[in-house]
Amino acid sequence: MGIRVGTFNATALGSVEQARAWARASAAAGFDALWFPQVMGLDALTTIAVVADDVPDVHLGTAVVPIQGRHPLPLALQALTVAGVAGPGRCTVGLGVTHAAVSEGWFGIPYRGIVDACAEVLVALGSLLGPERRADLDGTHVQVHASALVDAPAPSVMLAGLAPRMVDLAGTATDGTITWMTGPATLGRAITPALVAAAARAGRPAPRIVVGIPVCVTDDAPGARTRVRTLMERSASMPAYARQLAAEGLTDPVDLVVLGTEAEVTDRLAAYRAAGMTELCANLVGSAEERARTSAFLTGPGWAAADADADA
Repeated sequence: MGIRVGTFNATALGSVEQARAWARASAAAGFDALWFPQVMGLDALTTIAVVADDVPDVHLGTAVVPIQGRHPLPLALQALTVAGVAGPGRCTVGLGVTHAAVSEGWFGIPYRGIVDACAEVLVALGSLLGPERRADLDGTHVQVHASALVDAPAPSVMLAGLAPRMVDLAGTATDGTITWMTGPATLGRAITPALVAAAARAGRPAPRIVVGIPVCVTDDAPGARTRVRTLMERSASMPAYARQLAAEGLTDPVDLVVLGTEAEVTDRLAAYRAAGMTELCANLVGSAEERARTSAFLTGPGWAAADADADA
């Protein structure tokens, strides 16, 4: 089976028209999936509902919506409403626990115990999205006794899991994980085996593994590295991502970028494929010309041929 090739909008979309324009352009370029972050711009789930009719042939997902400030009942109602707009099989609700600075600075929610809170949110959400559409939970962090009376297909739910407990939750309670700033060695050694084992232990299907990573096809590697340095250093300033960098045995976050010529990018992506990647969520970086070249490569016959070889 081929890998779904998606692209990630890493910016804070400030208007509906910006979102629609980006979605239409990305779909026209040939991407199979579009991923929206929840930052300080448009609401990611609402944005999916807005663009769904504009791009009817692509998968739509959030990467990711923090659980902070999202009680599972309104989250379930919103997710079902959005899935109803998008249609069966088209929507992934990617969730996460963000970072301590965001949790405490933006939301005023203590980060200590956040994994336990996430576990309770997933229990309630799973029940609300399940066949009975009903949750009854009196947890330490979450209380809910309600039904989700929305006639719509349940979306896929995934969890951004990097640390062991989050990876285990992703496998036991969701359809898989979405990574960011994770290298292929770390993915293959620490994430994929634990995720697959957790899913099997819970009697769930083989998990989805969406690899979010910056990609830049270029002949000017030194120049491209300079152009993406600010982005990568900002990401690496977050402790969770700094740990991923260290786990990969790297000191320069720019080394995580899948960067180089078409052949070099193919080899780097093949390493992710071998480590367990089932879907690519590419953040196109570099100059405008490099981003266009990267887009054409990832959606064109070069990548398709490489993918077919990997499946053979």
